[in-house]
Amino acid sequence: MPALLANEAFMNTSHPFDSEVILSVKNLVTVFDTEAGRIRAVDDVSFDVKKHKTLGIVGESGCGKSVTSLSIMRLLPKPAGSIESGQILFYDTDIVKVGADKMHEIRGRRISMIFQEPMTALNPVHKIGKQIGEVFRLHYPSMKKQEVQTKSLEMLQKVGIPDPERMGEYPHQISGGMRQRVMIAIALACEPDILIADEPTTALDVTIQAQILELMKQLQHETGMTIIFITHDLGVIAEMCDDVAVMYAGKIVETAPVNDLFRHPSHPYTRGLLSSIPRLETPRKSRLNVIRGMVPSLHDLPQGCRFQNRCSQAQDICRTPPPLRAVGEEHFASCHFLSEN
Repeated sequence: MPALLANEAFMNTSHPFDSEVILSVKNLVTVFDTEAGRIRAVDDVSFDVKKHKTLGIVGESGCGKSVTSLSIMRLLPKPAGSIESGQILFYDTDIVKVGADKMHEIRGRRISMIFQEPMTALNPVHKIGKQIGEVFRLHYPSMKKQEVQTKSLEMLQKVGIPDPERMGEYPHQISGGMRQRVMIAIALACEPDILIADEPTTALDVTIQAQILELMKQLQHETGMTIIFITHDLGVIAEMCDDVAVMYAGKIVETAPVNDLFRHPSHPYTRGLLSSIPRLETPRKSRLNVIRGMVPSLHDLPQGCRFQNRCSQAQDICRTPPPLRAVGEEHFASCHFLSEN
């Protein structure tokens, strides 16, 4: 069975729920009601995530990556955001349909999330130890105060902060890398089955980024958790992920195992992302490749292929929506000209 399935046509050929799949997103549509009308931030998105593996979701800002993760967590801003249709199957539970009490049991305990900016995600008026301990108090209300303290300290030590005095510090008293480690400690406190990491290294310098990525790989190896890693950095994708889904303007345009994607990128958008990466062999003073134009506004999307306004291969046929077609084993892309690539 393919590691990622991004189209109903391919889903119909698979088993109802593969034993290796822990999360299955099917035809997800997430909308926002705005003053200018309703927009689809996530439009008919489907993919599967395997146990103990890492799925990378990559694309430019505004492509729908974070909204997809917030849909899975049921944390869309209310009342503007809502899931219009589709399924999010966590094992045999459809997260879209569960009530608030059931979702409270899942969120944080079974599926957890690291948010983009730790300084805004952490509460600035509460000490670090209290914020980690809150997870245990919420999900294990019978846990005694001393045990909460002990567990909180154990989580800090697990993420590489061995000093107990850090428990009494506020977020502004520690560095960005330390804050991100605290966020990881909070996310992993209940040993979730799935960790969603939404650009967890974006605001960090290269050295600290490498440390955080290494920490996440180590913790995944120790706990066996599944990771959904959201980023715009293809270098991080190559480092962290087993499978990749490329998103553009609310849709998935290509899915593949990570090695296949880098060796044989099939969608023009994927090739554009890869070609824009600086390379050591590039001659000095030469201009970097860029993808011309910008991601289209969700209020004014082009008909057919959403990438056509920025694509050098675009022709009249691109005004009709391209089907998602198999490029190779477990490799699918949505383009009319795959045979010519």
